[in-house]
Amino acid sequence: MKRVMGLALAGLLAISLSACGGNQAAQPPAEQKPAETPAAGGTSNASVDAAKAEATFKNTCAGCHGQNLEGIVGPNLQKIGGQLSKDQILEILKNGKGGMPPNLVSGADADNIAAWLAEKK
Repeated sequence: MKRVMGLALAGLLAISLSACGGNQAAQPPAEQKPAETPAAGGTSNASVDAAKAEATFKNTCAGCHGQNLEGIVGPNLQKIGGQLSKDQILEILKNGKGGMPPNLVSGADADNIAAWLAEKK
């Protein structure tokens, strides 16, 4: 019985760890259009390449946060922009939080994902 539980735990751990980080080389769609600026009342100084952000998210973050941002191992991010600013999201991407390791995405990709997630309200 202990052996079965140990194997099950090892399998779960392997799946969880392989899901986070995934493929670091995201392949953006051939045609990319930057996202439009937010509707009235929204403020955004950064342009967001939504297609690239979504592709990077699906390759790097979706294993823990879900393909639709619904949360699996990591928290639900569907309305994270109503709770955290772009800079706060960027800080979490840089430093990690809870079980999330730091720097899974960095540089321009991190900035783009943070701006994209900040629009999720």
